[in-house]
Amino acid sequence: MAAIETSNLTKQYEDTIALQAFDLTVERGEIFGFLGPNGAGKSTTIDILLDFVRPTDGEAEVAGHDPQQSPRKVRRDIGVLPDDYALYDSLTGREHIELAVSLNDSGEDPESVLARVGLADSGDEAVGSYSKGMSQRLAFGMALVGDPAVLVLDEPSSGIDPNGVQEIREMIREEADRGTTVFFSTHILEQVEAVCDRVGIIDGGELVAVDTIDGIRDRFDSHSTLSLSVDATPTDLELTDIDGVSTVEIAEGCVEVGLTDDDAKSTVITRVEASGASVTDIEIEEASLGELFARLTTEEADA
Repeated sequence: MAAIETSNLTKQYEDTIALQAFDLTVERGEIFGFLGPNGAGKSTTIDILLDFVRPTDGEAEVAGHDPQQSPRKVRRDIGVLPDDYALYDSLTGREHIELAVSLNDSGEDPESVLARVGLADSGDEAVGSYSKGMSQRLAFGMALVGDPAVLVLDEPSSGIDPNGVQEIREMIREEADRGTTVFFSTHILEQVEAVCDRVGIIDGGELVAVDTIDGIRDRFDSHSTLSLSVDATPTDLELTDIDGVSTVEIAEGCVEVGLTDDDAKSTVITRVEASGASVTDIEIEEASLGELFARLTTEEADA
């Protein structure tokens, strides 16, 4: 059984279609990144999963339950870290967790939750004294109360420093290792690339890609760069006639080749060495998720 599944999910506001025949399956235990430009339909999708908004057509399931038919069961099995969460400055971290435990009637030990998010030594401090990263971890901890099957995180690293981003990333991995499904929306593409099993890219209310990052690279014939360090700069070298080679730059001690087909790598290296230069080092830089994202959403808009 999938953790999240939608079928023909559609939401229309008067003349605006926010989601159009949206089909998505998120497997149990995976970390799924949900990407899209502003207004693409990310928030609408999350709101439907939480039963904050009702779809115009289609169906959705979260942890085996229909949010419209069984909203309490869905909310029992789902933990949410919203982008616009609010904490109480005068309450301590422990009091926030105790409040979440009471609201969820879960009976959990607040100390264990605080330890789970790295706040065991700060539980008695007023939240007004917390840094942005500590506040984010506390909100994350509140989402974990009740041991939800599915975690929905909306911009979980928003506004925090690189160390905080790394901490959130590690907590996401730890929860996935526990068997929790993590579904998060973010604009920080590097975060998705570092931690996600799969990604879904939404644009104009439609899914334009759902795959692993490597799968998206393969599917959309994305570019990579092959950098060869050489002991002598080739003076008579022709590479642009090789299928899969898009660009060539030759500088002192380096040959940099843009590739549209990874199968061209061995041909390029063979020809460079045949020119009389020895290759001393090889580096390959794959297309970043940001490049793929820009290409996919731009192509979809053009279409």
